[in-house]
Amino acid sequence: MTDIDPETLRQIEALAPEARFAHERPLLVLDVDDVLVHFVGPLLRYFEGHGCRLQLQTFRLFGNVFDIETGAAVENDRVSALLDGFFGVQTDWQTPVEGAAQAVATIAGKAEVVLLTAMPHRHRDTRRGFLDRLGLTYPLLTTEMEKGPAIRRLRGLTGRAVAFVDDMPHNLASARRAVEDAHLFHLTADNSLRALLPEPPADATVVMDWQEAGGHIAQALRL
Repeated sequence: MTDIDPETLRQIEALAPEARFAHERPLLVLDVDDVLVHFVGPLLRYFEGHGCRLQLQTFRLFGNVFDIETGAAVENDRVSALLDGFFGVQTDWQTPVEGAAQAVATIAGKAEVVLLTAMPHRHRDTRRGFLDRLGLTYPLLTTEMEKGPAIRRLRGLTGRAVAFVDDMPHNLASARRAVEDAHLFHLTADNSLRALLPEPPADATVVMDWQEAGGHIAQALRL
């Protein structure tokens, strides 16, 4: 049984030959939600528009959503349906993270950039169009499984430098397990939520915004 999402693997294999396994260039893999576009803030407002309140006492969705009128906890099936609905209309709610597009464009001049987002595959086309309108035209992969194996596959068989940026510590941990020498960066668009998150891997670099992240990533990739 493979440890990589089969659909993600299909998407990697479908990349243009010049973009797939470009072994001569360093690789930067980027999460999307709360790294390139705001996620938690828009999701809070979307839920409220549907009569629900997300109360982040811990950084998890299920168990933290309550009906505004009754105060009762919202069942997981309804939460899942709301999240799926949000991804369907993401272009109406999400906005770019300040400084992200410019910082990534500078790095892309010398490195391969790939976007790796954890979301249902069926919403990939919507996200693709949205990111294109924001000028983030880099290859986009969706995954419904761990991110680490996809990063390992993207790297290929050579030892080229790899950097990975994500807001979720478990995704950074997955990358560390799959690519032992990857440079990991913990960045979240809403730094007020850091207290709710588990600790990222001990060797991950914590960056507070893209102004700080750009230089650290370039240095890690020796650009």
